[in-house]
Amino acid sequence: MTYAERFKEIYRANIRREGADKFYDYLMSTSDFLTAPASTRFHGAYEGGLLEHSLNVYDCLRDYLTRPRVKEMYGMEYSEETIAIASLLHDVCKIGCYKKGTRNVKDSNGVWQSIATYEFDDKLPYGHGEKSVYIISGYMKLTREEAFAIRYHMGFSATDDPRNVSAAFEMFPLAYALSVADSEATFFLESKK
Repeated sequence: MTYAERFKEIYRANIRREGADKFYDYLMSTSDFLTAPASTRFHGAYEGGLLEHSLNVYDCLRDYLTRPRVKEMYGMEYSEETIAIASLLHDVCKIGCYKKGTRNVKDSNGVWQSIATYEFDDKLPYGHGEKSVYIISGYMKLTREEAFAIRYHMGFSATDDPRNVSAAFEMFPLAYALSVADSEATFFLESKK
């Protein structure tokens, strides 16, 4: 099964609220969601990296939320729809932000060579997590917890005031769980590629 087929299967089976179909159509036909990289030089810095990263975060979030300690001690119980929305859509802020370019690097013999790369060119500089919330909200309504989870999925690695991140994690545990899943996908599943 391709990444696009798997995304479609998870999205269609779980995300059913009003506007979900229109957002799906936007992702699949109007945007570059299927082909965009996840970054310029780090995790998922290749065609389709954003789609692959989104699916990795979905898997990591679902795994995290099934841990007995998370369910029993922390009381984290979320619908399959909430899990799919938060994880699959957390980085839609990256749609339309990368363009193909080149940069020069030295090969093993010290000779300069031009290699293909991606350049970041954001035409809607609205932040990161907050931009994803903004884009999704144009199509469908998010719960407050979903919105805060997506907004703060970068956790303490973002430039946000750490007090805001702490408050969001305390008030909305899904924000913490999504941050853990995003970090696991980024630093463990994808950092070796």
